[in-house]
Amino acid sequence: MTRRTAGAAVAAAVLCAALVTGCGGGSDSSGTSSGATPSATDPAPSSSELAELNRLVDDAESAASAAEADADKNG
Repeated sequence: MTRRTAGAAVAAAVLCAALVTGCGGGSDSSGTSSGATPSATDPAPSSSELAELNRLVDDAESAASAAEADADKNG
Protein backbone atom coordinates (compact mmCIF):
# COMPACT_ATOMS: atom_id res chain seq x y z
CA MET A 1 0.00 0.00 0.00
CA THR A 2 1.47 3.39 -0.93
CA ARG A 3 1.66 6.22 1.55
CA ARG A 4 -1.04 8.07 -0.33
CA THR A 5 -3.39 5.09 -0.16
CA ALA A 6 -2.53 4.52 3.50
CA GLY A 7 -3.22 8.16 4.32
CA ALA A 8 -6.55 8.06 2.53
CA ALA A 9 -7.47 4.84 4.33
CA VAL A 10 -6.64 6.39 7.71
CA ALA A 11 -8.67 9.50 6.90
CA ALA A 12 -11.61 7.38 5.76
CA ALA A 13 -11.42 5.30 8.94
CA VAL A 14 -11.41 8.43 11.11
CA LEU A 15 -14.39 9.82 9.21
CA CYS A 16 -16.32 6.54 9.52
CA ALA A 17 -15.58 6.37 13.24
CA ALA A 18 -16.78 9.94 13.66
CA LEU A 19 -19.99 9.22 11.81
CA VAL A 20 -20.68 6.00 13.71
CA THR A 21 -20.01 7.71 17.03
CA GLY A 22 -22.11 10.73 16.16
CA CYS A 23 -24.99 8.69 14.79
CA GLY A 24 -25.32 6.42 17.79
CA GLY A 25 -24.14 3.31 15.96
CA GLY A 26 -21.29 2.69 18.40
CA SER A 27 -21.36 0.71 21.59
CA ASP A 28 -22.64 1.60 25.03
CA SER A 29 -20.49 1.88 28.15
CA SER A 30 -20.47 -1.90 28.57
CA GLY A 31 -19.00 -2.34 25.09
CA THR A 32 -22.05 -3.94 23.53
CA SER A 33 -23.49 -2.59 20.32
CA SER A 34 -26.42 -0.29 20.91
CA GLY A 35 -28.16 -1.45 17.73
CA ALA A 36 -30.52 1.50 18.08
CA THR A 37 -31.85 2.81 14.81
CA PRO A 38 -32.74 6.50 14.91
CA SER A 39 -36.38 7.17 14.17
CA ALA A 40 -38.16 10.21 12.81
CA THR A 41 -39.28 11.10 16.33
CA ASP A 42 -35.75 11.17 17.79
CA PRO A 43 -34.60 14.68 18.64
CA ALA A 44 -32.16 16.36 16.30
CA PRO A 45 -28.52 16.48 17.40
CA SER A 46 -27.61 19.46 19.54
CA SER A 47 -25.41 22.22 18.21
CA SER A 48 -22.53 20.99 20.37
CA GLU A 49 -22.87 17.48 18.88
CA LEU A 50 -22.87 18.92 15.37
CA ALA A 51 -19.85 21.08 16.21
CA GLU A 52 -18.01 17.98 17.46
CA LEU A 53 -18.85 16.06 14.27
CA ASN A 54 -17.71 19.01 12.16
CA ARG A 55 -14.44 19.12 14.12
CA LEU A 56 -13.90 15.39 13.55
CA VAL A 57 -14.59 15.73 9.82
CA ASP A 58 -12.22 18.70 9.61
CA ASP A 59 -9.53 16.69 11.41
CA ALA A 60 -10.02 13.79 8.98
CA GLU A 61 -9.79 16.13 5.99
CA SER A 62 -6.63 17.70 7.42
CA ALA A 63 -5.10 14.26 7.94
CA ALA A 64 -5.94 13.27 4.38
CA SER A 65 -4.46 16.50 3.01
CA ALA A 66 -1.30 16.06 5.07
CA ALA A 67 -0.95 12.44 3.92
CA GLU A 68 -1.43 13.47 0.31
CA ALA A 69 1.12 16.28 0.61
CA ASP A 70 3.58 13.87 2.24
CA ALA A 71 3.03 11.32 -0.52
CA ASP A 72 3.55 13.97 -3.19
CA LYS A 73 6.75 15.15 -1.48
CA ASN A 74 8.12 11.62 -1.23
CA GLY A 75 7.40 10.88 -4.84
